[in-house]
Amino acid sequence: MSTRIKKVLVITGAAGGIGSACAKALKTYKLVITDYSQEQVKKVTERLIAQGYDAVGHACDITKKEEVRRLREYALAQGPFAGLVHTAGVSGSGQDPKNVFRIDLVGTDIIVNAFYEAATKESVLILFASIMGHTVGPNPDYDEALKKPQQESSFDKLAGFVNGDADIMYNFAKRGVHLLCKDNAMRFGQKGARIVTVSPGVIMTPMAVKAAEEHPERMSQMKEMTPLGRNGTPDDIANVVKFLLSADASFITGSDILVDGGIVTQLVK
Repeated sequence: MSTRIKKVLVITGAAGGIGSACAKALKTYKLVITDYSQEQVKKVTERLIAQGYDAVGHACDITKKEEVRRLREYALAQGPFAGLVHTAGVSGSGQDPKNVFRIDLVGTDIIVNAFYEAATKESVLILFASIMGHTVGPNPDYDEALKKPQQESSFDKLAGFVNGDADIMYNFAKRGVHLLCKDNAMRFGQKGARIVTVSPGVIMTPMAVKAAEEHPERMSQMKEMTPLGRNGTPDDIANVVKFLLSADASFITGSDILVDGGIVTQLVK
């Protein structure tokens, strides 16, 4: 009796709370686990294998084209390509605006272009954006820079709008992720592939738990603003990702999926 070959799914940022929850929910795939730290990749991969998952690891700095190219080739060597779940990124907290721009937007653009080469019919790329991307309205003065983040002038164009604030740069970068998705929908669609974004609300990852301890009033306010009256869990996100990868979502592309308990209805009027 022949053994069915598992399709290969790449998960970036797999050591994070959302990335690891996505991995846990996607046992039917052969998982390529990647993150910046080789030590963290090894730890996550070994844990998944011990739990009966088919998983391999490959560390990668998503801001470096050659490393992303090697990640793509490594993934393609594992079997037929199903898609990629791109959760890797940083928040604005304690960061330099240029670092946020480089990791959250330039890195995403590099990932999209590299894995476009791997995409085939029914492949899916899921890019992680944020509810905060919806707080930045359309404006031709910065949208062109957001759509083409690898151009040398793009950061300088955005710098005038963010005034050195890394949190504001985070919001702009996540709008940029939304725009990259829309701009690539036709290109991927011509290969029979899909590309979508997911915008989480307040999700209680280890990072968010730490933020709640450091800024309890702010986190409490966000919870009160959420129509469903609770914060999200990593599993809330992972369940949506699982659906988006499935044939049940085969007519969804170029869209942003809000998984936020409705908070954007209160943030953006």
